[in-house]
Amino acid sequence: MASRLHAQGKLDQVVEIIGESLSSEVCSIYLLREGMLELFATRGLNPEAVHVTRMAVGEGLTGTIADNVETLNLAEAKAHPDFQYRPETGEEKFHSFAGVPIVYRERAVGVLCVQHVDPRRYEDVEIEALQTTAMVLSELIANADLVDEEEALGLDAAHSGPQTITGLTLVKGLATGIAAYHQPRVQITQVMAEDIEAERQRVYRAFDKMREQIDGLANQAEFGVGGEHEEVLETYKMFAYDEGWSRRINEAIDSGLTAEAAIERVQQHTRMRMREIDDPLLADRMHDLEDLANRLLRIVAGQIGTAAQQGLRQDTILIARNLGPAELLEYDRRRLKGVILEEGSLTAHVVIVARAMGVPVLGRANHGKGGLRSVVRDGDEILLDATAASAVVRPAAPVAEAFGRRFARSKEKQAAYAKLRDVEPFTRCGTRIQVMMNAGLRDDISALALTGADGVGLFRTEFQFLVSATLPQRERQLKLYRDVLDAAGDKPVVFRTVDIGGDKAVPYLASEIARNDENPAMGWRALRLALTREGLMKAQARSLLEAAAGRSLHVMFPMVSEVWEFDAAKQVFEEQLAFLRAKKKMVPEQVHYGAMLEVPALAEVLDLLLPRLSFISVGTNDLTQFLFAADRANPALAQRYDWLSVAIMRFMRRLVQATVGSNVEIGVCGEMGGRRLEALALLGIGFRRLSITPAAVGPIKELVRKVDLAEIEAAMTGWLSDPSVNLRDELSQWASDREIETD
Repeated sequence: MASRLHAQGKLDQVVEIIGESLSSEVCSIYLLREGMLELFATRGLNPEAVHVTRMAVGEGLTGTIADNVETLNLAEAKAHPDFQYRPETGEEKFHSFAGVPIVYRERAVGVLCVQHVDPRRYEDVEIEALQTTAMVLSELIANADLVDEEEALGLDAAHSGPQTITGLTLVKGLATGIAAYHQPRVQITQVMAEDIEAERQRVYRAFDKMREQIDGLANQAEFGVGGEHEEVLETYKMFAYDEGWSRRINEAIDSGLTAEAAIERVQQHTRMRMREIDDPLLADRMHDLEDLANRLLRIVAGQIGTAAQQGLRQDTILIARNLGPAELLEYDRRRLKGVILEEGSLTAHVVIVARAMGVPVLGRANHGKGGLRSVVRDGDEILLDATAASAVVRPAAPVAEAFGRRFARSKEKQAAYAKLRDVEPFTRCGTRIQVMMNAGLRDDISALALTGADGVGLFRTEFQFLVSATLPQRERQLKLYRDVLDAAGDKPVVFRTVDIGGDKAVPYLASEIARNDENPAMGWRALRLALTREGLMKAQARSLLEAAAGRSLHVMFPMVSEVWEFDAAKQVFEEQLAFLRAKKKMVPEQVHYGAMLEVPALAEVLDLLLPRLSFISVGTNDLTQFLFAADRANPALAQRYDWLSVAIMRFMRRLVQATVGSNVEIGVCGEMGGRRLEALALLGIGFRRLSITPAAVGPIKELVRKVDLAEIEAAMTGWLSDPSVNLRDELSQWASDREIETD
């Protein structure tokens, strides 16, 4: 590689060396040229095919490797569904095949592959040798201008005009700002080490500095001591101190790489492993490890690196492949207006932190093969509508003006809603409606004072379980629940017992959760799982009872299907209550038991359940998907059912009517109650208690004050008795006629 031989000559020598070292009859190098993979050098194939054989990215085994940026290792190449035979190469007699991508700046710019006459899988050590060699080749290829840099980076004509990016809503909200990439690229200028021991010492020093930074960030987190965010960072620190990770980097240095190249080499291997992980929770933890690898690489290279460290100078929309929670905490919150991630998921640690920071986040925004870098440059203007799961890059003037008006209206409305904080939500006819809020983190409770909500109608206790690396101990649960009750003051908090399983998987309960459920939402989750994990339910019950000592405790059981399930769950609490009394411990003055009605079967035995209850909450998200047999996580079905369908409205009206004459309060908790038109319908069928996202409290209080219940009840009764084609249209028109603004 250090010789003065021209680039083609070096490649010709490389394929000979590799083929001989691995005892492979064939070794070939393909490079990306003008959008096609071109055979540049070969040992064993027909030499006349060099610079003649070309294939598209995604075509054949070589094209598949480049397309997916992944390694293939096949004992029988022809058995692979993507195999294609090229007669000009003369490769028909070869059976085994292994190939690795040649990666430059995170994109495949070529492929290095070997073939053998006899069918055999290549050993792991051989594959790792190929991957290391491919890394060295990538620098040669880039420095020799064998591939076009613009093409390698995936840049295209899209840079000149407006572009719309779509993705997945991770944290709702509107934002506008200038694009800034979280991680400017670290340029690895030297791949091969001159002094291996010196490189090892550089890595050791970088590890020490990185761990010091992470410890500092954990201590500076501004979310309160002992909160879930601290648990997130503790899990993150586990990776920083992982000996296996540092050992793999040391092994890469032993192979002759510099510290930077060794870190990048291990990082590439991690990325390839991530592509093979089906478990979304484990994949999210692997993203945390990649975040740390990026940090380590910047430290060892002496590059300041992140946009956070360079400082944000104006309102910014941050762009990243993925973010770890610690990296998000480094940003100036006055300047950071939104985040766009190429990856990301609803269960990622960074989403929990971003929601607490109030920063809108758009995820899964990978724009084609080139990623976001093929569409967005540093400094481009971006209009982010995370609520609608989209963003506009370099908007045309009319689009920017329209967004600006919408953004301004949103700010004005928020200011108007904030003025209603201390106003009680009475209807025009004088009926008091309870408007409560949903929460899941200790810091969410601050929204009680900001919004003027009547209390917390749903506190999701599973958040603590989802962000923990191990099952939260009783002492940690007790501290959280006590802190939440202290922060809420005299306002009630309804604690829903842990709802994990299904799409809310946790690795430490993997054996209890049927991870391969065809219908996880209807599988082994929530109360079903908790009742079989006796220790889990007992620990949570005792924690809640001790936390509420001397005050009232409201506890609610999720996904109750039959009366005996409620009885069994209540019995766990009653036994723990008796235990605490026997120990002369202080206990709650009162315990109010409630149930979530999400499973339609429970409606048929409601008369048997009501005498046992203090309150009942209708969980509209799950209830709707169960009634319609339509998975709400399936994009193809997202628009197939409507909360304002006659079927849903009639079913929910029956629930209200079933509670008449009892002392049981019935309410709605879920997204449905936070939407103005749907909330209007719920008032019309008899609901007087809504528990909704904090951001919706102001808008719903404002709506309530415009409604005459007798009017809307009469209208809903008429529509449900003699349904029109579209109840939504009827209700929208009714509201418009009365100057009641809807969503």
